[in-house]
Amino acid sequence: MKQDYRKMIYNKLKASGKRPVTFKELVKSFRKGNFDFDKFAKTVDKMKKKGEIVEGKMGFTLGKGGKLKKCRVVRLHKSFGFVKNVDTGEEVFIPGKHLLGAMPGDIVMVQLRESRGDSPEGEVVSIEEENFNRFSGEIVDEFGKLKIMPDVISKYALDFVNPFGLELHEGDKAIAVITRRGEKHSEHRCEIVSCLGSSLKAAVCALGIVEAAGLTPVFPAEVIDEARRVSSAGISDEEKEGRLDLRDLPIFTIDGADTKDIDDAISVQRTDNGYILGVHIADVSHYVTPRSALDNEAFQRGTSVYYANRVIPMLPAELSNGICSLNPQEDRLAFTCLTELDNAGNIVSYKFAKSVIRSRVKGVYSEINDIFDGFVSRELSEKYAEVMDQLPLMKELAEILCKKRIARGAPQIETSESALMINEDNVCVGVGEYTRGFAQEMIEDFMLTANECAARFGKDNELPFVYRVHEPPSAEKIEGLKELLAGLDIMYVMGDDPKPKQLAEILEMSKNTDAEKIINNAVLRSMSKAKYDTEPIGHYGLVLEDYAHFTSPIRRYPDLSIHRIMSAFLGGMTAEECRSRFNKFVYASADRSTETELTAMQTERACDDCYKAEYMMGHIGEEYEGVIVSVTDFGMFIELDNTCEGLLHLDNMPEGYYECDGMMKLKNFSTGEEYRVGERFRVKVLGANVNSGKVDFVPADM
Repeated sequence: MKQDYRKMIYNKLKASGKRPVTFKELVKSFRKGNFDFDKFAKTVDKMKKKGEIVEGKMGFTLGKGGKLKKCRVVRLHKSFGFVKNVDTGEEVFIPGKHLLGAMPGDIVMVQLRESRGDSPEGEVVSIEEENFNRFSGEIVDEFGKLKIMPDVISKYALDFVNPFGLELHEGDKAIAVITRRGEKHSEHRCEIVSCLGSSLKAAVCALGIVEAAGLTPVFPAEVIDEARRVSSAGISDEEKEGRLDLRDLPIFTIDGADTKDIDDAISVQRTDNGYILGVHIADVSHYVTPRSALDNEAFQRGTSVYYANRVIPMLPAELSNGICSLNPQEDRLAFTCLTELDNAGNIVSYKFAKSVIRSRVKGVYSEINDIFDGFVSRELSEKYAEVMDQLPLMKELAEILCKKRIARGAPQIETSESALMINEDNVCVGVGEYTRGFAQEMIEDFMLTANECAARFGKDNELPFVYRVHEPPSAEKIEGLKELLAGLDIMYVMGDDPKPKQLAEILEMSKNTDAEKIINNAVLRSMSKAKYDTEPIGHYGLVLEDYAHFTSPIRRYPDLSIHRIMSAFLGGMTAEECRSRFNKFVYASADRSTETELTAMQTERACDDCYKAEYMMGHIGEEYEGVIVSVTDFGMFIELDNTCEGLLHLDNMPEGYYECDGMMKLKNFSTGEEYRVGERFRVKVLGANVNSGKVDFVPADM
């Protein structure tokens, strides 16, 4: 008699209810007569994939129907998380109670559920691969017993063991590893592997965030050894042969005063019909060769990470600050992009070539801005003597490129960027808004031009490539933006599929109004996240059909990736040979670069929040002006003029019955008073938590 294993399994699990049934129990139940074990095992596997049954640690239970999605856990918060579909890249929201104790990096099977918000929602039904066991947290005292309160993975303190006998105190910042997993995050068990110091210090908390993210400024010994060998060899005459010799050109660099990893230099020449812009980039791919220890490490890191006064570099200092850094008055190997532009700033032609250059001076943004503003001291005249004639020409071209960018409708989003002042004791003693001058914008426009040419080079020659892409905003995000604009009584012209120019017009209308900051943030949030891809689908925000990252190979792996491919092609490899050699590589590079960029961005933001909270801790009781940037059912968030953001909780507001409209307005129905996004508001600092990076306010008049 033919056995219907699917029906038998279904009936067995249905009868069992919520009690899981092990594989061994299932086999024992059906092992009679002409039992076909292989067929039975295949049926179980097929039912799992279809979501008909779910396998947990205790056995099988009935699923909720619908094919399961294979996903990777990308980030966790105290009470929820997000996973990404490994096939489609779509993100899925997972409520904390449905995470099954999954950790960042884990591969999980997800059952989609009815969504209560804009994002798809799901439930983790099984953990296929555990890839994370390290986290940071604060040592807390619960009824006389020390526990560790994780920074993100759980809202409950966890028990731990201390195998190394570390001296631990309440308030310490520690790193722990999970030794036994439970089916909830609160059931995980762990051991403490290091104690970093007091969680009242931002430098300590930032170090915990960095370690928990798997980042480290320390390189493996074999990577350091290789970097030292490469760097100590210097540049031989043979390496210079066959390169375009540009050492006679007045090339120089412009960076921040403290920059040590200088990877781009510039030159500008006037022609009869316009300009030749030279962007000269450190030839990192000459030193970091495929599958070397340096390359493997750079691939894993993906990007340099910058926070406060620290950097976690992608490459060791022997390269990034040494042989690859375009230091003044030293011969350096470069990868040059020479772009011919007409008088309107349009690209007429471009040429890429391996070169040898000699930077004249290490320019500094603030000094160049002073020169542009007419403040030319004797010291500046002497320092920039070799390139002073270049500066007016560069300014002229930069103004043309800026006007061209605005004319094509690229949204000019102005966001608050923080400048942190850290003293010699690594304590944050000042926070302010970082302002960019003309020199910074000039260099950005020059780099944009080279990046556009690099993308054209890849596309025109049909090379496997890593492009920087930016898709149009989703319909849901545009709808949210429209609601906010309507709530602010701002007139707009915008369809369901708005052009960048329409967003640019909205930003321009809000300039110098109370709503300017809010509109900028709202437009930014409505945008898709830029990423790396192997297809040249264009860049929505820059309004460019062709765009790639070419100009920072010292600190970004995608730039190093396309340098390697372009070098091979310029060295004589055919496009077909390039495709054969690099096709798999570009997919891996694009995916890894996107992933590490997101990790770096989240890490930098979290670390900076700790430093801001540290600064505000020294100003408790003081009053500040700010702007209401968002409202919620539990209060409103206010950004101070110094860029620090904090929460004004309902508990700290005047008594009354409050209601939030979900986007624009918080109203006290007892008094009739309204608090609207975009309004100025004066607050007093109630408290600050360095470990969490959170700041609390009360109204200034309370």
